[in-house]
Amino acid sequence: MTQKIKKDLHRPPEDALWLLPLGGSGEIGINLNLYGTAGKWLMVDCGIMFGDELTPGIDIITPDITFITERRTDLLGIVITHAHEDHLGAIPYLWESLRCPVYAVPFAAALLRGKLTQAGMQDMVDIIEIPVGGSFEVGPFAVEMVHVTHSVPESHMVSINTVHGRVLHTGDWKLDNDPIVGLVTDENRLKELGREGIMALVGDSTGATVQAATPSEIAVQKGMGELFGLYQNRIAVTCFSSNIARLKTIAKAAHQHGRYVSLVGRSLWRNAEIAYSLGYLPEYDQFLSEHEAMQAPRDKIVMVCTGCQGEKRAALSRIAVFDHPIVKLERGDVVIFSSRDIPGNEKSIGRVQNLLLSHRVQIVTAEHMTEGRLVHASGHAGQPDIAKLYEWTKPQMVLPVHGELRHQTEHASLVRSLGIENVMIPQNGQIIRLGPGIHEVVGEVQVGRWGLDGKNLRPLDQKVTQHRRKMNFNGAAVVTLALDRRGMVASDPQVTLLGIDEERTILAMREEIANMILDEVEVMPRSTLLDDHAMQQAIMKIVRRSLHESQGKKPIVEVHLIRV
Repeated sequence: MTQKIKKDLHRPPEDALWLLPLGGSGEIGINLNLYGTAGKWLMVDCGIMFGDELTPGIDIITPDITFITERRTDLLGIVITHAHEDHLGAIPYLWESLRCPVYAVPFAAALLRGKLTQAGMQDMVDIIEIPVGGSFEVGPFAVEMVHVTHSVPESHMVSINTVHGRVLHTGDWKLDNDPIVGLVTDENRLKELGREGIMALVGDSTGATVQAATPSEIAVQKGMGELFGLYQNRIAVTCFSSNIARLKTIAKAAHQHGRYVSLVGRSLWRNAEIAYSLGYLPEYDQFLSEHEAMQAPRDKIVMVCTGCQGEKRAALSRIAVFDHPIVKLERGDVVIFSSRDIPGNEKSIGRVQNLLLSHRVQIVTAEHMTEGRLVHASGHAGQPDIAKLYEWTKPQMVLPVHGELRHQTEHASLVRSLGIENVMIPQNGQIIRLGPGIHEVVGEVQVGRWGLDGKNLRPLDQKVTQHRRKMNFNGAAVVTLALDRRGMVASDPQVTLLGIDEERTILAMREEIANMILDEVEVMPRSTLLDDHAMQQAIMKIVRRSLHESQGKKPIVEVHLIRV
């Protein structure tokens, strides 16, 4: 008897093109979108986000890719729009589950190779290098890379053409007529694509709440040049390690004032070396090591540090708590935060800034600047530039992604104000039929987040993660109780309290809980005393009730019963 093969209800049809976001819709980070037709899938980007106080022990977060791993034989490849962590950072963690080619332009390919080498995967992943502005075909998809300006070199929009129509996936982009690094956004090609016809535009929403056009990096270079002249001691600038344009800006401003530049943080050195090898950062060979920077006069040095988002392991966080092995900042030094605060990172950034201020180190942020000096320009388009893109491309339909719901909603409102009525705000897990003709949600699949816990990726909704979060906020209690085979207490209960209160009050609390357990055990029915599970549940309730009444906490409680 032959076994019936189960039909895949989520197999892309022959007569339509689908979009399926698995990450990046309704959130900042973990960008991953799938396009499907004729039974095949093409992935655009595969990014990460970083853990925070709500994910204790978790440093890296990726999308849940269960859906596509179950169909990996139909996954033709991953196309990378640009070399930012939230667009390619998950590949070293997820590729073994995907095992497909990766298509990337030279800068993104070089950065990815470095990550894979670090992970011991340098010979495993098939990276197919696409020239800047190049194109290729894979299965039913004809892919063209359209170069755009962003804070990292060689950023691209991705045009995906099928027999059903063309989708333009924007990735991250901005308009800047005089970019310090890389090419200007290819206005002519975007207008050509608009004339040829774009069925759907899947667009970055990060800057959709910003009413002004995004400033040029040249304005930041001017602002930094003026700002550096105001300080007589060490200057530290923190920015994203992949922002090669900002490194050039800092190098030029430092040179204006006779200062040398040093990089502090491994990712900065790694990304700068890649940029140098591709001709984007000739200043690299003049950068000083951390040791050389600390030996230089304080008024002759500018240090560029990782950690602009308050990451605990980054250089600036370690400097702020005097944990960096080489670099120290002193009273009168200044730290310039040359980045925007990514939503969700405000507390971490504030913690680092407060630590620096407590050491009498000055801080400068975009909010502190006056007289028109800029210390940061976004790599994302604001509303006027987004409007220009739609004027050029004239898409039939728009799907705002890459942003929280407030960003997507503002993006959708802007699009409708421009006269484009067909707008749909995607949610992760929705299968959306883009066309031809009808566009609608046709299905929904499992989505979520995985966290890197030590060396293991695990779903963030697993009990181990939930317990760790609960322990982080409420602490834990462990009770060990020895009973004989008749159910009589053989020795006093041993109570351990972790993260509940100060050490000086813990002893009294332990004794109080132990006495409560003894009192309650004395009046328990024999059936409970002889049932291990019933005893554990009863003691857990005693401990929880006691700690909730005395501390207002609901800790994790573990009960160990020993029969002697």
